[in-house]
Amino acid sequence: MKKFIPVNEPLLDGNELKYVSDCINSGWISSEGPFVNRFENEFANYIGKKYAVAVSNGTAAIDISIESLNLKPGDEVILPAFTIISCVNQILRAGAKPIFIDSDLETWNIVVEQISNSISNKTKAIMVVHIYGLPVDLDPIISICKKHNLVLIEDTAEVIGQTYKGKMCGSFGDISTFSFYPNKHITTGEGGMILTDSEEVYNKLKKLKNLYFSENPDERFIHQELGWNCRMTNIQAAIGVAQLETIEIKLQKKRLIGKWYNDRLKNINGVQLPIAKTDYADNIYWVYAILLDEKYGEAKKIRKSLELQGIGTRPFFYPLNRQPIVNKYGFSDENCKNAFMMYKQGLYLPSGLNLSNDQVNDVCDNLIITLKEIILL
Repeated sequence: MKKFIPVNEPLLDGNELKYVSDCINSGWISSEGPFVNRFENEFANYIGKKYAVAVSNGTAAIDISIESLNLKPGDEVILPAFTIISCVNQILRAGAKPIFIDSDLETWNIVVEQISNSISNKTKAIMVVHIYGLPVDLDPIISICKKHNLVLIEDTAEVIGQTYKGKMCGSFGDISTFSFYPNKHITTGEGGMILTDSEEVYNKLKKLKNLYFSENPDERFIHQELGWNCRMTNIQAAIGVAQLETIEIKLQKKRLIGKWYNDRLKNINGVQLPIAKTDYADNIYWVYAILLDEKYGEAKKIRKSLELQGIGTRPFFYPLNRQPIVNKYGFSDENCKNAFMMYKQGLYLPSGLNLSNDQVNDVCDNLIITLKEIILL
C-alpha cells in the first residue's frame, strides 16, 4: 500500500530531544523555566527587535496584540480579507470594525493600492499578513501608517526567516506576531511570539498573556485588568530553541521544494504557480500553493481526487468578509472578489520539511493526470 503523503510533516532533527530532556531532568516544565527567556531573547535577536513575548499559540499572539491597542467600539482596523480567522477574532470581540481589503491575484497578498481609500478618522491600525511565503510590499504601507499615525501589526506566521528588501520580515511592525504551529518553518508544537521595540507595549503584552498579575509580589493576586493565560511552557521553548538553531537549513529546504514543484509544473496550462520572486523578495514557499483555471472546476474537486490517491492538500482561506461569524457581528460584504475566487480555485500541495523529491514527483504525476482527465471529460 502506498504511503500517504501528508500536506505537512515537521522536521525534528536537531537538539530538540536533548533540550526537552534537560527540562524533564531539571523539573522545569512550566512557563517559569529558563528556556522561555532564552527562546524569547534568541528569537528577538534573530528577527531584529528589542522585546519578545512568548505565548501559547499564534492566535493568542494576535489576540493579545489587538488587545494592547485599547480599541473602542467603532474603531477600525484595516486587514486583508484573505487570511485565517485568527486575524479578526479580537477585533470583533473588542467591538471594533474590521475593514477588509482584497487580494492581489499575482502575489495573493493585500492590495496595497486599496488601503489609502479605506482610511477614516476611526482607523487605528493596519494589519498586514504575509501570505504563503511571499511578503507584502511594506514600504508604501509603512508610509501610510506614518502619515496617519496608525499602528502597524505585522503577522509573520507564514514567513519566518523571510526578508523584505534584505531586512527580516517581522522587524517592520510596531507589533509583530508569529506562530510555531507544526506546519511553520520552526515549530514548538503549539506556540507563538510577539515582538516589539516599545518597552511600554512589551510590559503590557507580558501582563496580558499572564492573567495581568501585578509585578509587585505583595499584590500579585490583585488584578487591575483582564488578561489571558497564554504562557508558553519551558518544554515548548526548548523545542523552539533547537528549531531556531537549524532555521537556515529549513529555509534552504523550503526553497528547494519550491524549485522541485516549479520544474515539474511550470508548463501546465491553466495552473498559476507561486511567484518565484519580486523586486523586494524571493519566495520562501512556506506552502506550495497553486491557483487553478475555472476550466478545471473548483479546487475542492481536485483535492478530493488527490486524497483518493493518498495525497494530502489544503484549501485556500475562506475570505473573512464572507465568514458567517463575521456577518453575525453585522459586517456583511460581498466585495473582495479576488479573495473569493482564490478560495474557490486555490489549494496547496504537500510541502513539509520532510518531503522528498520522489514524493514531489508522485504528487505532480497525480495532479497532472487528474487535470488531464477533467479536460477530456
